[in-house]
Amino acid sequence: MIDKYPAVYILTNQYKTVFYTGVTTNLLQRIYQHKMQMADGFSKKYGLKVLVYFEMHEEIEAAIQREKRLKRWRRSWKIKLIEQQNPNWRDLYPLILG
Repeated sequence: MIDKYPAVYILTNQYKTVFYTGVTTNLLQRIYQHKMQMADGFSKKYGLKVLVYFEMHEEIEAAIQREKRLKRWRRSWKIKLIEQQNPNWRDLYPLILG
């Protein structure tokens, strides 16, 4: 089940101008929270609701380390990473809904 494993994810807005990189142990729930703007913060402020990238991990520690690395990446590197998995930049949320 995708919602029970640690995951790193990247959200963007409809214009692909801002990225948010996050980590969670329940991807389905967390992306729903972003989409419904249930928490104040960066993603709500910039309207980041489009899940364009995610990767699952076995251990939360590995996911946290990966998130920290991705947050330091240049924008161009993140775009390349996203486009390797999701070349059309479609919202992957329906995919994780099953």
